[in-house]
Amino acid sequence: MSSETTHRPLVAILSGAGISTDSGIPDYRGPQGLWRRDPEAEKLVTYEYYMTDPEIRRRSWRMRRDSETLRARPNGAHEAVARLERSGVPVRVITQNVDGLHQIAGMPTRKVLELHGTARAVLCTHCEARSGMAEALERVAAGEPDPACRECGGILKSATVMFGESLDPEVLTEAVAVAQACEIFIAVGTSLQVQPAASLAGLAAEHGARLIIVNAEPTPYDELADEVVREPISTALPDLLDRIAAG
Repeated sequence: MSSETTHRPLVAILSGAGISTDSGIPDYRGPQGLWRRDPEAEKLVTYEYYMTDPEIRRRSWRMRRDSETLRARPNGAHEAVARLERSGVPVRVITQNVDGLHQIAGMPTRKVLELHGTARAVLCTHCEARSGMAEALERVAAGEPDPACRECGGILKSATVMFGESLDPEVLTEAVAVAQACEIFIAVGTSLQVQPAASLAGLAAEHGARLIIVNAEPTPYDELADEVVREPISTALPDLLDRIAAG
């Protein structure tokens, strides 16, 4: 019996809004995205406006209440990522999304780096206490238009990175390490225009990774890519990941 073992490459997957559109979550930055259709809506997720204007906060809570994000379910692309991880291939997900669908699909939480935080939790801007978004939305439904922190009375916000806030440096440092160490880097459903997330694709390529881009529209990194896939993500990504799992 051979003592040789099959080499399984570390696969890094950078996921953007496009991976979740089939789950009913809109792409905020795309050609028909909310930020382009309604520039005023951007204020609802801009830290300075949020912290200084109670009406912006009330509108933000109504937006969260009406959002499809917490009601969404993983689609075939999320499930394919989790399936690849279960096959024994080392996988790390770096996501720009805040929907938590990778974890719901079965990816271990410790293997998912959420660059922009999560919409499934709430953070106090004063004492940093964390709690569940569902509980906060229940308070909104019960008549609190701008619920305050139960611990200190501070302003609550979703545990997402708003415009005007910096990314968590620990999460970003780990994402950089993954990009440098991986042998395959797949950017899926992302325009690769938002920094510093986009630069991870170039960093992976510089360190010798095979770069694969799965996105409907051209990206600034297409020329660096070993493979560019324009097919719909819900079918193209499962096909691609099944090929990787098969070796």
